[in-house]
Amino acid sequence: MSIEAFLAGFGLGFSLILAIGAQNAFVLRQGIRRAHVLAVVLTCAVSDAVLIAAGVAGFGALIAAVPWLEPVMRWGGAAFLLIYGARAFLAAWRGDETLQASGTAQGRRAAVLTCLALTWANPHVYLDTVVLLGSVAAQYEAHSSFALGAILASFVFFFALGYGARLLAPLFARPGAWRVLDLGVGAVMWSVAAMLIRGV
Repeated sequence: MSIEAFLAGFGLGFSLILAIGAQNAFVLRQGIRRAHVLAVVLTCAVSDAVLIAAGVAGFGALIAAVPWLEPVMRWGGAAFLLIYGARAFLAAWRGDETLQASGTAQGRRAAVLTCLALTWANPHVYLDTVVLLGSVAAQYEAHSSFALGAILASFVFFFALGYGARLLAPLFARPGAWRVLDLGVGAVMWSVAAMLIRGV
């Protein structure tokens, strides 16, 4: 166990997922609603763990060796984000949601499937966790220590985001706050989709 490699993995892993993206926006929303938070944060963290482990094990070379995989992931991810962003804008336009209406939220299975799509259909996830973390891990002799640090960072971040969002629950008892959040979620998803499309 190398402390240096572990801390490097934790620091880089945490910094890569710190920015609010489509996945993080979804986790934040679920946390505020207190809707299937454990299932959602575990789905995100375990998915990251699988991708990080694959990257450190050298799976990043496979993506580089299959040139058609990147545009497929890019277009598929952009299409999904455009659709999900449109749903967020529609919810903001309706503006009739409050925290008390959380009972009408999607079920656990639908929430997990949405979370999986936001994670695995996003090309940036592969670039960050598989390619970038995998290539940086190769610089350390203790690959497993680096991977463990990055994986722990993912678990810490998602659990803090999902359960820390509850502190905002009183604010989101008002429909206006939900409108702002939905507008923000839609804007984030469409901006990420635009970046993916421009990169094609």
